[in-house]
Amino acid sequence: MKKINLTIWNEYRHEREESPAGDYIRQFYPNGIHRYLAEHLAADDLEIRAVSLDEPEQGLADAVLQNTDVLMWWGHCAHAEVKDELVDRIQKRILEGMGLVVLHSGHFSKIFRRMMGTACRLRWREAGEKERLWVVAPSHPIAQGIPETFVIPHHEMYGEPFDIPQDGKIIFQSWFEGGNVFRSGVAFERDRGKVFYFSPGHETFPVYHDPVIQQILGNAVRWAAPSGYVPDRITRQPVSPETIRTENPLKSLDTTALHKS
Repeated sequence: MKKINLTIWNEYRHEREESPAGDYIRQFYPNGIHRYLAEHLAADDLEIRAVSLDEPEQGLADAVLQNTDVLMWWGHCAHAEVKDELVDRIQKRILEGMGLVVLHSGHFSKIFRRMMGTACRLRWREAGEKERLWVVAPSHPIAQGIPETFVIPHHEMYGEPFDIPQDGKIIFQSWFEGGNVFRSGVAFERDRGKVFYFSPGHETFPVYHDPVIQQILGNAVRWAAPSGYVPDRITRQPVSPETIRTENPLKSLDTTALHKS
């Protein structure tokens, strides 16, 4: 069985904060959200690596990225610190076939906004209110084995309007106790790569301790895993599949320079 190489990236700042809030978060994630997820998503078909922003090369050296089939991303307060050059490399890998699973406040990360082509703005409120999620695409692989509806007892509210492209497949829809609704689980395809955004996972609540949430993330990783990679989608094709009989009016010109990238 070929394993899926999953890299879980976390900015890993809230969990290390020396403050009452940091102490509170460490009750749930003493070694960081990334390591908690790595431990609880462990399975025979996954090879999991947990990395963070303050590691060398921001946790994603080229050797790591090239050996990643699915990248899971959690970020919140340090989006601006992620280097644009790293975002370029991640985008290239996604277009070649690598999967991307973006969690919670990662909606505002550089890489998610790059892949969406929008600002990814939304409404939010921190009131610790109940969130009810509904499966609205029960046949989708990410929804397999998930109950039709389930509740997160306390969560940060994310609400519409959510500025993402309309080509996404909505898998989960949320309703919040305060009355807001939100597209909380949306799947996209970008060239050869698959992208899934899942909003539950605010750091001050033990959302990732929920077995249903863990199953959704596991499903998402397996859905996003590539069937293969295509390193270069734009290639010269000097030999045509059919015979060309039309006379080329430019054959006497040197057009090489026009096609250099």
